[in-house]
Amino acid sequence: MFSSLRPQVSSIIDSNTTKEAKMQAICELLKEKVPHYDWVGFYFKNGDKRELKLGPYAGEPTDHTIIPFGKGICGQVAESNENFVVPDVQAQDNYIACSITVKSEIVIPMFVNGENIGQIDIDSNTPDPFTKADEAFLEFVNFEVAKIL
Repeated sequence: MFSSLRPQVSSIIDSNTTKEAKMQAICELLKEKVPHYDWVGFYFKNGDKRELKLGPYAGEPTDHTIIPFGKGICGQVAESNENFVVPDVQAQDNYIACSITVKSEIVIPMFVNGENIGQIDIDSNTPDPFTKADEAFLEFVNFEVAKIL
């Protein structure tokens, strides 16, 4: 599945649209094509503040448009600079619930010139669906998106 999505992601990045439109198209593609991706979005460092701001996303609207560093899975990744796979969100003390249907989450940081500038965040309504293949694919997505930022 991911091998067929890689060229589609690259094609979106190479398309003649705004960077916001490209990221939105990637969110929609992933949500539509990957069965266990129920919410797909990008969060970016909010200027010089120690917080993340919601960027393009696909899925149910969220109240979490600003996330302080250290809070929730996204805020922890902003500080750790490392992938965070959560097989069961209920088992996480520092979890910010977006929806009662969410069972698991994966957050992959995005780097530009070695600096963590944001992340891709995936929520799943399926318990423990994420594998190393998801991690590798989402790292690829972030590498591609970083080219336009």
